[in-house]
Amino acid sequence: MNNRDKVGLLFLLIVGLVLLLTLLLQGTDIAVLQPKGLIAEQERGLMVFATLLSLIVVLPVFAMTFFIAWKYRESNTKAQYRPDWDHNASIEAIWWGVPLILILVLSVVTWQSTHKLDPFKPLDHHAKPIKIQVIALQWKWLFIYPQQDIATINYIRFPKNTPINFEITADAPMNSFWIPQLGGQMYAMSGMSTKLHLIASESGRFNGLSANISGRGFAGMRFVAQASTASDFEAWIQSVKHSPKRLNSDEYDKLAVPSENNPPFYYSSHEPGLYDNVVMKYLQPDTRYTHTQTRGGE
Repeated sequence: MNNRDKVGLLFLLIVGLVLLLTLLLQGTDIAVLQPKGLIAEQERGLMVFATLLSLIVVLPVFAMTFFIAWKYRESNTKAQYRPDWDHNASIEAIWWGVPLILILVLSVVTWQSTHKLDPFKPLDHHAKPIKIQVIALQWKWLFIYPQQDIATINYIRFPKNTPINFEITADAPMNSFWIPQLGGQMYAMSGMSTKLHLIASESGRFNGLSANISGRGFAGMRFVAQASTASDFEAWIQSVKHSPKRLNSDEYDKLAVPSENNPPFYYSSHEPGLYDNVVMKYLQPDTRYTHTQTRGGE
């Protein structure tokens, strides 16, 4: 077997290993590779495209690494010693030119995708969207449905093929709201209201979680996001309306106390403007500082 055949065999071995790894990944339960919504499908396509594009550089680098290590091994006395061969215009053009072209292609695609998948951009869809307000607490998720006048803990439901307009804030350390099978994460920050627009293309239960470490109870800060038919969603709304609990200011103060591994819970109604009050309470002026400055001026 000559050197060219050995190089070809090595290259085929690397390609085979990559294909085997791909097949193994297809059989695993990786949420971002199993999208159930329009946004998640486009994000997966972007990840796959970027990965395949990178392999154009990665595969030859690994192949050359193994080839050079094998060819110039200590026992190979036939390897030609070329200390004066420090420049080759053709090779330089390849290993600088190809990565440059790939980076340019990837930058254009990323630029377009960034604007197309802007999480603040409402989805263009014929169905009327529903609004869900999200408050990250320690260490649980509070969901408020202002249009339906209900609230839930660690559980949300919405109709499939219906845009969901999330408004997200935090009444705790900074967190991150994420439903991997529906789309990318969005930060939840005190005193700020961020947005995220998602849609589910089919019925099912999807795992939601926090993507930002926020303390001792972070690992248990999970929730269920369930997509159903419109009729099942309406029936669920009516069932929540029968809950004996109402989310008023006093109940919210109890809810805001740090707790871990909270099961789903439902409120038949909520105090109007609760979400806005949570956001605004971090934007109030520090009256103690103002009072001190006034006294100092005296």
